[in-house]
Amino acid sequence: MESRRAAGSLRRISRRGGFGAPAVVLTAAILLLPGSILGQGAEAGRSLTLDAAVNLALDGNRDVRRARLTLAEAEGRVSEAWGSVFPSIDLTTSYNRNLTPPGSFLPAIFVDPDAAPDELRFIQFGADNVWSNQIYLEQTLFEARAFIGVGAAGRYQAFQEEGVRGVIHDVVTRVRTLYYDLLLAREQARLIERSVERVVQSLEETRALNRAGLSSDYDVLRLEVELANLEPQLRRAENEFRRMERELVTELDLPPGTTLEVQGALAEMNLDDLALNSPENLRILEFAGVEPPATVDDAAAEALYERARVANAQLQQASLNEELRNAELQVERSEYLPRLALFGSYDIQAQQNGSPDFFGGAGQRGYGRNIGLRLTIPIFTGFERSARVEQRRATLGAAQVETELAEDRIRDEVRSLLDEVDEARLRARSQALAVRQAERGFEIASAQYREGLGSQLELTDAEVALRQSEFNYAQAVFDYLSARARLDRTVGEVPLPAAGS
Repeated sequence: MESRRAAGSLRRISRRGGFGAPAVVLTAAILLLPGSILGQGAEAGRSLTLDAAVNLALDGNRDVRRARLTLAEAEGRVSEAWGSVFPSIDLTTSYNRNLTPPGSFLPAIFVDPDAAPDELRFIQFGADNVWSNQIYLEQTLFEARAFIGVGAAGRYQAFQEEGVRGVIHDVVTRVRTLYYDLLLAREQARLIERSVERVVQSLEETRALNRAGLSSDYDVLRLEVELANLEPQLRRAENEFRRMERELVTELDLPPGTTLEVQGALAEMNLDDLALNSPENLRILEFAGVEPPATVDDAAAEALYERARVANAQLQQASLNEELRNAELQVERSEYLPRLALFGSYDIQAQQNGSPDFFGGAGQRGYGRNIGLRLTIPIFTGFERSARVEQRRATLGAAQVETELAEDRIRDEVRSLLDEVDEARLRARSQALAVRQAERGFEIASAQYREGLGSQLELTDAEVALRQSEFNYAQAVFDYLSARARLDRTVGEVPLPAAGS
């Protein structure tokens, strides 16, 4: 809407035979570009709130999907580990049809005492049909590696669960930050557009004064130059908006080319009194996890750090990784221990000639049954086992160092983010005052210029100061929201939309 008003002002000036500078024409052209973010009223994008964007990311983000598949693989490992302590039962059955039953030549005296000593006779072994069936059972009674492996698999699953939680926290934080980026880029474009409107209005008034002989041609020329200089700024703001939009579309796994219309306005947010915000801005401000303390000091930072030690996904993963490495060490040590297993089998063998008769008759069938214990005691493996134990011990030490380092980094990050939140909040408060003063200054400069009491330079300076103050306020609100998003992730209390919202 504002772009159309600005363009309309430009056209009115042109019709009045005012400035015909090419720069002004170009400025009007860019304001009317079909793909311009300022022309979104003609091509509305997909309306999107912050919590809806987060919901879309949780459903479709590829990092989240990949992490969940990794967790499913970890759950499969747990089931596999439990399989090593349960009994194993195998059934093996076979049928063999001898086209020519095997045989061998033996001394004939074995079957005929009257046969000559050197006489041989062909003896057939087996029958035309040979049947075999065996059921084998084995139960591990003691194997430390198997039992430790079950516990390690459970820790691995917990490690992956924390991984999924950490990925969700990262994705939600990225979506929040991109959403704020998008709001800031749109705010920057909107402020430049408002500057165009103000400069156009000043130019109209200056042209009128010039025709009355109350202003110089230089004043008109200066405003035309200022208007032309706004064009590249507007283009940069538009490009920045499109870049952020593409990143958010990819993050949400939406079709390429999707245009978004994010809800909310940074310049209209009130951080001190939430009741003064519009519903759209209130939803953005309330979508937060950690409430920053009113006073930032060491005690407040330490209290948040203690919460982060419990909830931060990175720290939890580091701790679980340490437990996993310790379990691996215990597994290697368990290789020195004996293994004891119970086993048993039940066999049925049958042979018969002629046409196949399943496992033959009663006289053609034999049975075998056995049961036993198997004890395996490792004695010497060429120092291979001790070398692996040393490797696992070193890996455990490295994991412990990583945990300590992660704790220190989280502590520092919590304090730094608290400072950022506090600084941005105070900056937004002071910038709000600066915007009101800049608005008043621009009104005074405009009135003085119309009355011939002020210069065109003063008017330009007042306009630039107003635009800069407005953007500084939006930037302060953006910094505040971004710092809070990162603080939520660091403490591990990232907000998630309610189910079904």
